[in-house]
Order: sequence, then C-alpha cells, then structure tokens
Amino acid sequence: MDARPAAHPGPGPVVVLVGPPGAGKTTVGILLAEHYGVAFRDTDADIEQTAGKPIPDIFVDEGEPHFRALEHQAVADALAGHPGVLALGGGAVMDPATRKLLADHPVAFLDVELADAVRRVGLDAPRPLLIGNPRARWRELMGQRRPLYEEVATVIVPTAGRTPAQVADAVAAALGEAASAEPGTPQQNDRPGAAPADHKDQER
Repeated sequence: MDARPAAHPGPGPVVVLVGPPGAGKTTVGILLAEHYGVAFRDTDADIEQTAGKPIPDIFVDEGEPHFRALEHQAVADALAGHPGVLALGGGAVMDPATRKLLADHPVAFLDVELADAVRRVGLDAPRPLLIGNPRARWRELMGQRRPLYEEVATVIVPTAGRTPAQVADAVAAALGEAASAEPGTPQQNDRPGAAPADHKDQER
C-alpha cells in the first residue's frame, strides 16, 4: 500500500479520474483504491442515489441541464468530503465551475482510443449522449472534451495496450513523478503494456 502522493497532501481525494466513456475509470479506480488502501467513489453512482433513478431516466424525465446541476453538486460534495479515489462522469469537465474545483486536486486523465472503448463497454448500452450513431457521437464528444480533460489533468495516462491493473500502476507512477516535476505541466505516461482486458464501465 502506498501513501497519498506527496505532491498533493491535505484533504480531498488521493486522485480524481477523468476521461470519456470506456476509459475504465471505474475499474481502474477500484484498483487504485486498493493500491492506496482507501475507498473508491463514483459520482455517477452518487447522482443515481440522490435522484433515485438511473442516469438515462434523469435525462428523459428532467433533461440534461437538470442532470448537469446534480452532477456539479455531486462532484463538489465528493471533492470536499471523499479522501479516497474518485471517478467522475465523462461530461463533468464541461462545467467551468467543476474545472475550477478540480484545479486544487490531483487529476488523472485516462486517455482511451475509440476501438478500446468499444471493446471494453460497447456503445449500444443506454447512454443518453450517444443516441443515433454512437461511434460518431463518441468521436464528437471526445473532440469537444479532450482539451478540457487535458486542462484539468495533473497526469495523462494512455490506456492503449494496457490492462486495467497496468493502467492503475501507470497512474500511481505518474503521480509519483509529478511530485518531483515542474508544476503546471501534465505528466504523460507512455509505457506500453499488455492488451487491455475486457471489463464493464458504466460511465457517461
């Protein structure tokens, strides 16, 4: 078990995971929580618990603006009160207020390619923002969000060619390297590994 990364002492999450659907934030987050000996938390799960319904139903019943308001509050609450590993929904970084909050925390951007995202979770699951042509919508959303993922990232970890365990190890290593690096520049870990394992990821 490793202690909290030295670059980010104090309250709040050990690390916040961001990235698009299929990046493996939930699976990698659970492994990282085990690595650090802390709890794992997912803001999508928090939102569903608060709303008492699945996220697709929130989109249908109340609309995306209502969901985004719930999402911002869920992220703010978790950043203030969760001392473990935290995974955010894929679109959370779209909110400028959320990005401002993330500036005070260690953030790992799990950078996934479309082919890996499809293999890991499929794009036929009920995802409100991927209705229509899921692959085209995924590319479009990633094009919009990539600069924002990079903006909030302390470290950037590509997932291609890596199992979830290898991604978790790479995140921990990159955070360690960031502790001794010049501030202000995300550290990118490019070490290749084995082919990614298939696993289910419910992020949106």
